[in-house]
Parts: sequence; C-alpha cells; structure tokens
Amino acid sequence: MSDPLERLRTPLAGRYTVERELGRGGMAIVYLAEDLKHHRKVAVKVLRSDLAAALGTERFLREIEIAAQLTHPHILPLHDSGEADEFLYYVMPYIEGESLRQRLRRETQLPVDDALRFTEQVASALDYAHRQEVIHRDIKPENILLHEGEAMVTDFGIALAVTAAGGDRLTETGLSLGTPAYMSPEQVAGDRDVDGRSDIYSLACVLYEMLAGDPPFTGATPQVILARHVTDPVPPIRTARSAVPTPVAAAIDKALGKARADRFESAQAFADALRAEPKGVEPVLKSIAVLPFANLSPDPENEYFSDGMTEEIINALVHLEDLHVASRSSSFAFKGLAPDIAEVGAKLKVATVLEGSVRASGDRLRITAQLIKVADGYHLWSERYDRHMKDVFDIQDEIAHAIVEALRVRLLGADGTRLPRRGTQDLEAYHLYLKGRHHWLQRGEGLSRCIPFFEQAIEKDPRFAQPHAGLADAYTILGFYGLVASPVAHQKARMAAERAVVLDEELGEAHYSLGLCETYFGWDMDVAESEFRRAIELDPSMALARVWLSVTLAALGRAAEAAAEAERAQELEPISPIINAMAGMAHYVAGRLVRAREAAQRALEIDPTLGTAHWVNGLAAMAESKYEDAVSAFENAASYTQRSPAMLMYLGGAYALSGRETDAREILAELQHRSERGAISSAFASLVNLCLGELDLAFEQLERAFEERYPCLWSWGTSIPGWGVPLSDPRLVSLLDRPELKWLERVTPQGQ
Repeated sequence: MSDPLERLRTPLAGRYTVERELGRGGMAIVYLAEDLKHHRKVAVKVLRSDLAAALGTERFLREIEIAAQLTHPHILPLHDSGEADEFLYYVMPYIEGESLRQRLRRETQLPVDDALRFTEQVASALDYAHRQEVIHRDIKPENILLHEGEAMVTDFGIALAVTAAGGDRLTETGLSLGTPAYMSPEQVAGDRDVDGRSDIYSLACVLYEMLAGDPPFTGATPQVILARHVTDPVPPIRTARSAVPTPVAAAIDKALGKARADRFESAQAFADALRAEPKGVEPVLKSIAVLPFANLSPDPENEYFSDGMTEEIINALVHLEDLHVASRSSSFAFKGLAPDIAEVGAKLKVATVLEGSVRASGDRLRITAQLIKVADGYHLWSERYDRHMKDVFDIQDEIAHAIVEALRVRLLGADGTRLPRRGTQDLEAYHLYLKGRHHWLQRGEGLSRCIPFFEQAIEKDPRFAQPHAGLADAYTILGFYGLVASPVAHQKARMAAERAVVLDEELGEAHYSLGLCETYFGWDMDVAESEFRRAIELDPSMALARVWLSVTLAALGRAAEAAAEAERAQELEPISPIINAMAGMAHYVAGRLVRAREAAQRALEIDPTLGTAHWVNGLAAMAESKYEDAVSAFENAASYTQRSPAMLMYLGGAYALSGRETDAREILAELQHRSERGAISSAFASLVNLCLGELDLAFEQLERAFEERYPCLWSWGTSIPGWGVPLSDPRLVSLLDRPELKWLERVTPQGQ
C-alpha cells in the first residue's frame, strides 16, 4: 500500500475510479479518474505530500471554495475537493487536448493571431476573477489548456488557497508560489499582498514567450531569472520577432512594468491595448517635446521671456489633433542640461524634439527653432525669426503653424487652421504674467515673489484670465504651508479663481485653480471633482488637473477611478516630480500604501529635494506605525520647505509617537513662538498636542483649525487613525460630523 496511486484509490472508491497518472507539477500530481456519479472523466489533482503536511486541511478546503464559485467560459471549473488518507485533493474536468506548454514545445513560436487570441481569452478570465477579488498567482503555459481552439485557465485560486492555509509554514516545504520565468517583481520580493496586476505581468510574460519563443527573462538558475525580473529592462519583443505589431509591443512593455502602478489597471485594458489601431500614417512623427528655449539675451532677467515662449508654443501644440505633446514640466526637466536628443526621446517617449533660442536686445527679438527627428538626429525643419517685440504673439503662431506643416497633422477647428485664442493683447500684461509663472514654478520663495507680477498683469489688463488663475494657485499653496493665514489665503484664492472662470469659462487652468481652492479650503469634494473634470474636458493634457482629480476621487472612496487618473497623469508627465508625488498622495488617501511609496520614490529619484514627496512617504509610514521612518521623511519635508509650519506640524506629531517627546516639545515651542508673533495660527500645534496626549488643548486648537479652514484638514477623516487619535472621542466625532464633511459618510477611514 506504499504506492501513492493505490493509497489514493482506496479512500476515493465509491466516488472516483482513479485510473492512471497524467503528470506532475510544482504543487500536485495529476491523475485521470472516472466520476462514478456523473459518468465523466475528471482530473484529480493531489497536493505534494510535504505541502499537504504543512497546510491546515480545514483552512485549505475552506479557501479553495472561493475558486469553486468562479463561472466563466475560459476558466476550468472546480468540481470537488477534500481529504483522503492524508491526501489533499481537488477535482477538475478532464480536457481532451493539450496545454499551451505542450504546444510551445512543439512549435516554439505561435502565429501572432493565435497568440493574441489565447491572450485575450485568458485576460477575459482574469478580468472576471479579479472583479470577484480572486488572484491566480501562477499564470504560466502549464496552467493554460487548449481545447478546440479555446484557452482555458486551470488551477484558479489554488495558489491563493495554499498561501492562506500555509502561512509562514510554506517556507518549510521549499515551495515557491509562482514560477520564476513568469513571476512579477512583487512576487519575487515576497509580497503576499499582490493584486490583479501581478497576473497581468505573468500573462504578458506568457504572450512574450508565445511570440518570441522564450520568456522575456531567462537564466542559468532560478535565482538569476528572479533577479532579472526586478532589475533588467524588458528586451524589445520586435527585436526577437519583427512581425509583432507596434500596439502589441507597446502593450507588452506596459504590462511588464517593474512597478505595479506602471502596468494596466485591469486585464481587460491589457487585452484592449493589444488590438489598438495606430492612427493615421507615420505615427512615429506624431509626438513632440518642446525643450526650453535658451536665453541668449545679454540680460539674464529675460529668461522669463524665453521660458514663456516655450510654454506658449507647448500650449498651442496641445490643441492640435492627433499630436502627442510632452507636458511643460516634463520638457522643463531638461532645462539647462543640453541633453542628447535620443535621451529626450527615450525619457519623454516622443519621436521629435523642438529646440530653439531667444535673443532680446532693446525692442528687437531673434528667435531660432529647429525640429529634430529622434531616431536619426536629422533636422526636419528649422527657421529664424527677426521681429520687433510687439510682434511676439504673431511669432508664436508662425512657429506653431510651421511645425504643424512639417508634421502634416490637422489643426483643430472647421477650417483646419485655427490656433487657441489669446488671453490678452496687452504685451506688457503678458510679460508680467510670464514673470509671475516663472517665479511660481521655482516654488520656495518664488511662491511669494510671483504674486506682485500677477497683480501687475491684472492691473494692466483686468480681463486677462490667466494671471487671476496664477494668483489663486499661489495663495492656495501658500495657505497650505502656513506661509499665509488660512482665512486670507482662502479668500484671495477663491476670489481670483472665480474671477478667472468668469473671464474665460473655457480656460482649463481657471477650473483647475477653482477645484484646487475647493479641495484645500472648501472641502466639498463633489464640487472639486466637477471643476477638475471640466478642466480636463477643456485641456485633456493637463496632468495637474488629473492628479488632483485622483486625490479627490480617493477621498470620496473611489479607489479604482483614483488609481486610473493618477496613472494617466503620470503617463502625461512621466518625469514630473510633483505629478508623481501627488499620485502618491492619491494612493495614500485611498489606503494603497505600497503604491503611494512607489510614486513618491519615483518623484524623489527625479528631484530628491521635493518636500511633497518626502511628506507622502512620511504619511505612508505613519499609517503603518513605522514612526522612525516617518520621522526621517518629515525631517526632510521640513528641511526642503524652509521649515514650513505645515511640515513642522507633521514632524512634531511623528516625534511624539516615536517616543521623542523632547524633540516634539521643541517643535511645539517653535510653532507656539511663531503663533505668538502673529506669523502663523496656533492651529498648527493641534496635531503635535494630540500625539503628546494633550487632548483638551489639541481639540481646542482643532476647533480653531476648522474655523480658519486649515487646508486639507478634511483628509484627517480618512487618515487620522494612523496618528493614534482615539476615534471614539466625542470631540473628534463632533468635528468630523460637520456639514461640510458630510461626504465622509460615504468613505471608510483607513484602519477601520
């Protein structure tokens, strides 16, 4: 009776007649059997004996019931499961045909249409299962059966059941859940909290193998393969097989992103991308980055004008149909670096680059511009313009028209020649606005320095909407950091934003400014969502509006929508530090802490001095009670924001919860001193006092914070558990029950 087959036959007699072994895998031995009740052939899969010994039988069988509930035409159903003479087994239909692995062994590479059809069928199964919150965790050719030309996914939910039942005891079996050639980077790292994007990564590896003949990463040992998943770039699929369509190659690259946030949000989105049709002819020419024009003027103060020229050309090109334009912040990341054109093309994912220079002397301007093809460095077009300063608007139009002709794309509008209308015809007002935006983009002290320029531009042309929007943005951010009192910042920001919308209802920038003001000070998330969506409708390329929409959606508890908008913003501005940091904020508010840290880290790789990114890292650490990590992050955030009251508040709270009471009280003393001098509100001390246990004083200060509309105080409704605040305290309940926060009733706070 030592033969496993004979041992299995005895306890299953009366239900199944076990005939013979069909094969062996990493977790189970598969037997062909006859289902005596239903008179059908079935496959009985018996877990490895050492694995079965490590699992709790009851828990395993309970977890596997989840897989039994999946009903989909491309999922092989689970008929039965149980225990027999210390064996753990589960029963599935016996499929006549072969596995995808067997076909690959026979053919090596599959026809493109077959590979895409099988991938789409598996993706359909995955999309269905993911919506039922079931992750496969071991997608590979062996687990894809081919039956009459259709792909069927087998072993669905088995890896999850093994994980749930075995826990840490799995390490004793030497079993690795997943197969090295198809494991996502997060599986390699041992992260058990994987989601559907891990399956998407594995499916992309399978598709890659069907097309190329080998998985994307191979090696002499499993350890080498696993390391390559984490560190190596994906080998271009078209290098291995040139017949692969461009959309398929692009979809594979995206699905194999190292970070989960870089992949498709759903398996269906991956399948849809495989069949995407490239629009028009010569699609390679329909993308462009405009590098900052060099200031060759004798006066370095004229740099604002060269930057403004660049920005205006970008704004004009954004409105051209079928032309992908790299965002301003992404292009300006190369300012002053004299980068290689190929590097620009690779980082911004564009095929052409426009670069130029501006020389101003007296009332004369000389502007040069050249359009360069990334692939070979050839100049597609170049031109020089000598004009009087008063002709600046005509120069910008002329350059934009010339680029359009060079790229052979149509302009928006019925006549095919219309460019966006100008906000002002007052040249001096325009120059003042450019100077304001120039300082605004420097942040730091520039936030205060930009305000006089916006105000002077408005004085010159009161109906020029853009400086009103700029003024609103400046006061909103200054109010958040505590550098302008909240009531003052709120009043000035709202008046300016509303005025911008009245002056130009079709200016996306104005609706973004109004949405931002509402998010920070008004706290009506439904209104904020509406304004951000209007901004995006008017300007689909506005990544800032998209990323703040993602924060708003996360606050409203719509995590999936928030993640999609954050990802789109990152696609629009892949190397913008602030976009990546705020995408991290959206993930934090949604409770997705791993993705929050990934986005913040990407921002810091671009700009290590960005205080916002350090702040997001600190918030994520606090949510997991990793107080020392939080202290380090908030120390950086405070340092890089000139010890702003807002960042000192978070730092003081982290000090208190990490046991560094002396440091916390020093922060408290600094905040109180600045408050006594009238520089800031005493409300900034509230969080520090909460964390120190000074609850009476803290809630008194929190009341003041609500009255003063301290920016983003609404976010405490979803994140405050991470700060150790007693949720049952009636004073907190009363604060969060205010009419302006009624939308919080739709949201489940983090940690609950």
